[in-house]
Amino acid sequence: MPSVVGAVNINDNSGTFNVGDVLNISPKSNTKTFQGQGGGSIGNIINEVNGVNSTNSVNANGVDQPVAGNL
Repeated sequence: MPSVVGAVNINDNSGTFNVGDVLNISPKSNTKTFQGQGGGSIGNIINEVNGVNSTNSVNANGVDQPVAGNL
């Protein structure tokens, strides 16, 4: 399906970036990260005022996103 894409601003990309017609997109791998307040903020202008921070890194799930069947 054709579409018109306006201005695109990509600040960070550590994987695949798809623009256009795609039949199926499925992840081939996954990771889990733990970051505090504002740890993953990306952008052109960032103004953060953070207070006391506590990051819960306990993972009670055995499998968050299974990708074994994705080819």
